[in-house]
Amino acid sequence: MRVFIISSLFGALAAGTAVQAQHIGDIRQGRQLALGVCASCHAVRAGQPQSPLATAPSFEKIANTPGMTAAALNFWLTAHAHPTMPLLILSSQQVRDVSAYILSLRD
Repeated sequence: MRVFIISSLFGALAAGTAVQAQHIGDIRQGRQLALGVCASCHAVRAGQPQSPLATAPSFEKIANTPGMTAAALNFWLTAHAHPTMPLLILSSQQVRDVSAYILSLRD
């Protein structure tokens, strides 16, 4: 009985961790996506001083915006009416990955 309870507890913890991991982005994948999709307008690398498009904020500036969260980035990246950005079609995982990368650039 004791073994069953312990096994059940570890199983529940592992399942919870797996579900939680689905909601966390992969910084490395986000960086690759940013370099491939976002870098034509935004400064996407750490320490990059100026975006190619002067009006596009750097990812470091976005990351350091007061109150910036993964939820705020998710909203911004999935909203479809941005006059200053092209329409991006990203999967949920890609949004999590790019958000994780951007937030990794915080000072």
